[in-house]
Amino acid sequence: MQAPSVGGVMLPRGNGQTVRLSRGASLTDFAEKINANPASLVGVMMNLGEMVTATQSVSDETLKLLADEMNFVLEIVSPEEEDRELLESFSIEFGEDEGGEDMLVSRPPVVTVMGHVDHGKTRLLDAIRKTNVVAGEAGGITQHIGAYQVATEVNGEERAITFIDTPGHEAFTAMRARGAKSTDIAILVVAANDGVMPQTIEALNHAKAADVPIVVAVNKIDVEGADPVKVRGQLTEFGLVAEEYGGDTMFVDISARQGLNIEQLLEAVVLTADASLDLRANPEQDAQGIAIEAHLDKGRGAVATVLVQRGTLRVGDTMVAGDAYGRVRAMLDDKGENVEEATPSTPVLVLGLTNVPGAGDNFLVVDEDRTARQIAEKRAARERNAAFAKRTRRVSLEDLDQVLKAGLVQDLNIIIKGDASGSVEALESSLLQLDVGEEVDIRVLHRGVGAVTESDIDLAMGSDAIVIGFNVRAAGRAAQMAEREGVDVRYYSVIYQAIEEIEAALKGMLKPEYEEVELGTAEIREVFRSSKLGNIAGVLIRSGEVKRNTKARLLRDGKVIAENLNIEGLRRFKDDVTEIREGFEGGINLGNFNDIKVDDVIATYEMREKPRG
Repeated sequence: MQAPSVGGVMLPRGNGQTVRLSRGASLTDFAEKINANPASLVGVMMNLGEMVTATQSVSDETLKLLADEMNFVLEIVSPEEEDRELLESFSIEFGEDEGGEDMLVSRPPVVTVMGHVDHGKTRLLDAIRKTNVVAGEAGGITQHIGAYQVATEVNGEERAITFIDTPGHEAFTAMRARGAKSTDIAILVVAANDGVMPQTIEALNHAKAADVPIVVAVNKIDVEGADPVKVRGQLTEFGLVAEEYGGDTMFVDISARQGLNIEQLLEAVVLTADASLDLRANPEQDAQGIAIEAHLDKGRGAVATVLVQRGTLRVGDTMVAGDAYGRVRAMLDDKGENVEEATPSTPVLVLGLTNVPGAGDNFLVVDEDRTARQIAEKRAARERNAAFAKRTRRVSLEDLDQVLKAGLVQDLNIIIKGDASGSVEALESSLLQLDVGEEVDIRVLHRGVGAVTESDIDLAMGSDAIVIGFNVRAAGRAAQMAEREGVDVRYYSVIYQAIEEIEAALKGMLKPEYEEVELGTAEIREVFRSSKLGNIAGVLIRSGEVKRNTKARLLRDGKVIAENLNIEGLRRFKDDVTEIREGFEGGINLGNFNDIKVDDVIATYEMREKPRG
């Protein structure tokens, strides 16, 4: 096969050679890798029916199309791999403990609570917190930071456990999957009166995919109809066999409401960690870990809850978290108290970042502010390119003119603002998964943490977007501006309500679907000729009712003779009427259509809009 040529210029032929590109790469990036002219690749894409500029971020599918055409093998570098390569360029190793075995020290297990909605996850987390409130602490724990540490006694020794308090049921698969990456053990909460439900299985599959051990908390054992034995039987089908049945999964019967067996559950977590996992980390190196939650605080700016996974984080350290960076000005623990350092498996609230990182972004401590800024900027640029590529609609030359005709493809543009990066991300992920057919697309133009601002309203005005505020309101003059300019701002505090309303809006944007509804049939008994009106059918209404100004078709011997006729005149005796019901006789005029005979049947119908399910 010959190498493709554009405008007489021969292009390089890949012969199966691999080209590695990051998400959202452009044709210029591709051209650099294969030593070609970017303009010639634009020509190749035009020949393939795709209109792409040389510097535009394009989707993975577009790059693959181009690679296949030129006989190259395309490898899209995963975000994790990209990040690792970026850090390697700064001589930073992420995700590994430095030093030998003798440097490793045991650390507490990190636990995420999962399960079906309404099975008591939040109540369980509250019960664990209450059980472990330090004696004499006024009002218990004051600071909700998305994670906290508790202590329990196992075999006479005090052991710490860290809980990540992410939104219990994530309809937002992305967050649960991310949460599982930072988790050592999952507690699966199953209500003893309900048993295994769809989201229980979903949570179980996520925990298995993340390869984390599971401890089952059978909750609500104090409720009528509770059957903990049935729960054990149901979970056996999914590979979780209780210890008492010869398996290796610990089941603990609890009541979060009454605080029953909470200590036994904590003990089960520690014992499972000891039996299944080697939880050790080097506390002496520069800190690394994960951002669990982040939000914009009015008085303190961008604050992030981070979980230290290795090393020790100290006040004054320079850190990078996702595309945010800064010097740690202060750290607070889950009790709201200032701390100077955080060791492995310790969650702390960090102040001093330039902006709000995303939930699940990794963080690391670096030596210099300049290095931190460069890493953050490169990560931000990478994310931006990937977002542009995702947003780009693939339009081929064949359907370009159709797409440009108004109404053939519609977008619902959305701007999301929320109280924390986790909920914003979860909401975005859920909305982008909505499927209401190919006619309507959903585009998230901007997402951010904090109140709805005037710049959000500006963006919405310029792009006909609707603004969603999740647990936040409009700040300053943004509300008046939105009202003045007619921008739709919706406020929600329940994620499912937001998803349902947006789905309804999407369905409303779809072109209406119509279905034919038969109204009635009339049998022609006699044909009257009128010099003024043409032929008039004397009829008997056989079924339903015949109405004036409705559509009709003429059937002769069961076959359709004429379509798209109109009932223009309807008479009963000498009176004009609007309808004639079944069993009555009357006269029908079909306008200019005169080919009617005795025994023909006039079937009338109307087109009604079909509700979308």
